[in-house]
Amino acid sequence: MSIAKLEQRQVILFDLDGTLVDSAFDLYRAMNMSLNVLQLPHVTEQQVRMWIGKGTSLFCHSTLQHLVGEVHPAQHQELLNTFLEIYNADPCVDTQIFDGIMEFLAWGKAQGKTLVCVTNKPEAPARAIVEQLGMHDYFDDVIGGDRFSERKPHPRQLLHCVENYAVEKHQVLMIGDSVNDVEAARRAGVDCIVVSYGYNHGENIHDCQPQQVVDNLTELLA
Repeated sequence: MSIAKLEQRQVILFDLDGTLVDSAFDLYRAMNMSLNVLQLPHVTEQQVRMWIGKGTSLFCHSTLQHLVGEVHPAQHQELLNTFLEIYNADPCVDTQIFDGIMEFLAWGKAQGKTLVCVTNKPEAPARAIVEQLGMHDYFDDVIGGDRFSERKPHPRQLLHCVENYAVEKHQVLMIGDSVNDVEAARRAGVDCIVVSYGYNHGENIHDCQPQQVVDNLTELLA
């Protein structure tokens, strides 16, 4: 039973990394360049795929915890600053859009839906990726993890959209790929569908009891 109920939705919210785009290789590249600067060993792409999705600060923390054990605040700040500088300068080299995404966005636009990207990634690189991959015309807004003081799993970004677009919660649908998206939607009181192919910190997405899991967003249009 699909909980999409697309005919009743006016606002559809999308996570970015792992939902709309596969950005892991660019994050992996930028992290190893940053580790070079700090004269630390490299990490693997597989490790990076497990650590991303909860915001840049936690990504840097997970990386350091793996490499040095105890994370010192000064070193964490140094890696965070270095990584943001390197990644933000060029966030979209190998990042690609997942299958089915453009079809779904085109459908949403044609139906007059309000489409918003809601990500924990800082807003500048998020907007750069959306623009460079030709998705910017579909979105009414791109809300980065640094726009508010709270980010997912806090419901702040989602509740902002409910208020800003003056809709009822049953008119909103969240589409994501991780426990962060499921939890933020739960706390905001909006329905949430997750994709099976994203980044969920190395955990099975079914473990967080999502309302519905799909392999491709075009399944919702069938």
